[in-house]
Amino acid sequence: MKSKIKSHIKSKSIVNLILSIIVAVVLVARFLRGDYYSVFLCLLTLLLFNIPLFVDKKLNVSLPKELEAIILLFIFSAEILGEIGSFYTHIPWWDTMLHTINGFLMAAIGFALIDILNNSPKFHINMSPMFVAFVAFCFSMTVGVVWEFFEFFMDYFTLTDMQKDRMVLDISSVLLNPTGLNDEIIIKGIEKTTLTLADGSTYVIEGGYLDIGIIDTMKDLFVNLIGAVVFSVIGFFYIIGRNKGVFAKKFIPQMKEKEVKRETETVEN
Repeated sequence: MKSKIKSHIKSKSIVNLILSIIVAVVLVARFLRGDYYSVFLCLLTLLLFNIPLFVDKKLNVSLPKELEAIILLFIFSAEILGEIGSFYTHIPWWDTMLHTINGFLMAAIGFALIDILNNSPKFHINMSPMFVAFVAFCFSMTVGVVWEFFEFFMDYFTLTDMQKDRMVLDISSVLLNPTGLNDEIIIKGIEKTTLTLADGSTYVIEGGYLDIGIIDTMKDLFVNLIGAVVFSVIGFFYIIGRNKGVFAKKFIPQMKEKEVKRETETVEN
């Protein structure tokens, strides 16, 4: 048992070990405070930290150290800093940054999946660089849309605030038109909103009108698009100048050489 633990620790990168130790410390501290939701997030984070190891051992895919570090820091920034450390509310651009990186990472994963198939002797396909880049872009955007669906359903059914509402000073809506016509009513310069509750009490929202998630969702999808486009362009030029793009290699997973040889021998036999 001890040998397995030592082997597991050795297989982890330095970044993984450092972040895992920090998460473990946070986990203990939150447990002692009775914050069991944060404890769950810490356990989830430690589980997600094993994704690079799983990909390496089970899927025989080698992740560049740079890509692995970005994935680990992304998970840490989202779960520990973002959720437990409240960076999402304290730092306005935190969520935007993470969604941009997510678009980049998902495009890298989508690109790698197609590129590995493209170069595998088992599959007789030969997709053009433009098509591979396009598939990577579509994969990234699909993941981004599915995540926004998840945020919406969580907010709608469990009353969380994953979509992160924000204040707006101007609104435009046809629903406010008393004639029922499809002509919007524009209201500008909103300073506060007063809500009347079912029991007759009121709740005042200072600073404007509360937008329920739509701006955040569209912003997240837009920055996801930026990240996806950036990597798709990198991937496109990587395929054109195969083995020449030193920068691109740092972010593109590769099938292990042993596995490639095994596939080649299987096809030949």
